[in-house]
Amino acid sequence: MSVTTFAPETEARLALARQVADAVLFEGYVLYPYRASAAKNRLRWQFGVLVPPAWGADCEEYDFQHTECLMEPKADASLAVELRFLRARRRTVQQARPDGGFDTVPELRLGDRTLVPWDEGTEERVEAVVPVGELLGDGVRVPFDRPAGEDTEPVLDETGRVVGRMVRRYEETSGVLRLSASELDGPYRVLRLTTIVENTSTWTPPDGTAADRDAALPRSLVAAHLLMGLSAGSFLSMTDPPEWAKRAVASCRNLHTWPVLAGEPGRGDVVLSSPIILEDHPAIAPESPGALYDATEIDEILALRTAALTDEEKREARGTDDRAAAVIDLADTMPPEVLERLHGAVRSLREVTGAGEKTAAASAPAADGFPDEFGVRRPDTPWWDPASDAGFDPARDRIDVDGRSLGAGSRVLLRPGLRRADAQDLFLAGRTAKVEAVLHDVDGGVHLAVTVEDDPGADIRREQGRFLYFQPDEVEPLEDEA
Repeated sequence: MSVTTFAPETEARLALARQVADAVLFEGYVLYPYRASAAKNRLRWQFGVLVPPAWGADCEEYDFQHTECLMEPKADASLAVELRFLRARRRTVQQARPDGGFDTVPELRLGDRTLVPWDEGTEERVEAVVPVGELLGDGVRVPFDRPAGEDTEPVLDETGRVVGRMVRRYEETSGVLRLSASELDGPYRVLRLTTIVENTSTWTPPDGTAADRDAALPRSLVAAHLLMGLSAGSFLSMTDPPEWAKRAVASCRNLHTWPVLAGEPGRGDVVLSSPIILEDHPAIAPESPGALYDATEIDEILALRTAALTDEEKREARGTDDRAAAVIDLADTMPPEVLERLHGAVRSLREVTGAGEKTAAASAPAADGFPDEFGVRRPDTPWWDPASDAGFDPARDRIDVDGRSLGAGSRVLLRPGLRRADAQDLFLAGRTAKVEAVLHDVDGGVHLAVTVEDDPGADIRREQGRFLYFQPDEVEPLEDEA
């Protein structure tokens, strides 16, 4: 691991952002039920995997990340950069023989765990501090290399006797971090910062064989992401830039990663460029009891389901990975008051008056409290009760968008905004849709319920009241309906 000494104030700011970066680093590291034998744990690591170039050419994964963002550095400012990634460490399990040798086995049973083969992930960092002036022109190139290696760890039983060992093997991993900047025309001193992370491994699949993903992973940069901090100055938000910078932000190219402001809210001197879509100043929920690593579950449900695993399942989970063992112990020892805190949280309250109060009943998204696209209503439950508020009728209400009147039956082009959209919304950008209803929420906001054209399940979704929702500034009116 390379070492660069950051200034104390820079280190403090990066440390705060690193809390979220740790979640990115281990997102989906091991999935419930935390056993290596579970089907969904056999395909490891889905986010930010930069594979060797020779293998990436034949697959849908990439050997690089490209980040561009805008910054306003002050005179003599420096840029601190921290590339973080996981390095796959392949573990095999061996059982001791009476003659002192060892045999590789599919599992090794101990008192409280069953050890099995597994790919562990070890954190790696590449750090650099560069004066902003040196980024102009050709910029700076920071190569890095991690050599191959092997280590062993004895496995002892309850009496302290050696009953086996774990053998961990590293493959050589190499890459390069490229940093450059260019000054933009305009009344303000704004620089476009470009950072590129590349896997430069020279490994190629053996001749005559088609190597699979498992062979490429030990030579990959897993969950790769960047933390960047300015010693003086600030970055511009890529999702909510000032009006004068919107065109420059739109021209930035971000491939396989996305930069957001990070660290202390209200400041703009730290950026996290992540392979996972985040909003500005992401934060760990204060109710979270600890890292659960699973990318697909809600903490409360996950903690309850983990505690309900059988003793045999917990044995294998503890033997799968130290982090999985910690999750099992966390679920088994979580006090009731900690679990209770996971059951919903109110982040903020604001006064709702006037029309907002009037629209409360009409804005309820679904009987189960989740947005319609995530929940199926009972067929005998109407998706909207006209008697709940006689002043609003989603099927007849209309709104003006770009000088055009929109209501049920109108056709629109979907233009989801980056600030509010999630990944599913972005997949629908440019698709045409039909407005099914105009809804008002408790804060006075307006939402359009739509179904996507050419969706074979549109009739079923319409019957069940399962729609997609967009705000008026996220759609473009098409020709009027008949």
